[in-house]
Amino acid sequence: MSAVTWWGHSFTTVEMSGTFVVTDPLMPRRLFHLRRLAPVPPPRATRADLVLVSHLHHDHLHVPTLRRFDDAVPIVVPRGAVRAVGALQRLQAIEVGPGDRLTVAGVEIEVLPARHDGRRDKRPGAATSESLGFRFRRRDMTCWFPGDTGPMDFSGIDPVDLGLVPVGGWGPSLGDGHLDPEQALEAVRAVGARWIVPVHHGTYWPAVLRTSGPAFEHWFTSPAPRFLEAARAAGVAEGVVVPAIGVRTSLPRATMTS
Repeated sequence: MSAVTWWGHSFTTVEMSGTFVVTDPLMPRRLFHLRRLAPVPPPRATRADLVLVSHLHHDHLHVPTLRRFDDAVPIVVPRGAVRAVGALQRLQAIEVGPGDRLTVAGVEIEVLPARHDGRRDKRPGAATSESLGFRFRRRDMTCWFPGDTGPMDFSGIDPVDLGLVPVGGWGPSLGDGHLDPEQALEAVRAVGARWIVPVHHGTYWPAVLRTSGPAFEHWFTSPAPRFLEAARAAGVAEGVVVPAIGVRTSLPRATMTS
């Protein structure tokens, strides 16, 4: 059985033939000026055989969340992350870069480039590394997780069964290095995916803006509906899955491709 659970932001669990692959885990109720406007994931969200981390930003490489996983779980991170984030030295971190191919916990991983700021934070001289995407496979299921990225050429990525595509952010503007809902649909169509789950939306919000009333509400609520609307217009809406946070969605085996 294959399945996917979206825990909010870019945190997902992909079940592939009994193996649990987690992407960019993030569990706190508060992260700096951001507030989580969705349920905090339960302890079962930390069940994993493999964790993939796309880049150094605190909302994707969150050390307190990573420490909640079993100490033996391998964590694939961008090359240079261990030097930049010293706490990773005490975890099972495996550094990789674009173009690398490796097998970890029985999962075949292809490391992809991403167009996104790789700094840990915005301070001058802040530690940096390349941001990454991943295409990974376990037996008869494949998945594409681009991490955070701006528009780029995705056509060289082989088709997958499941695409986890970022469609929003955590504030009233995305800025460079992100995909809006329409760009996200173009990206996932360039790759090709039987199932599509929009991520990186509707989870964290700057507290001061979230309490400013309806004028800002659409920035928080609209990315997933906009993505689904674009998918309908393109005739691919039947493959879009927009699960509630924490709801496990089974992916019928009959649809899986090699």
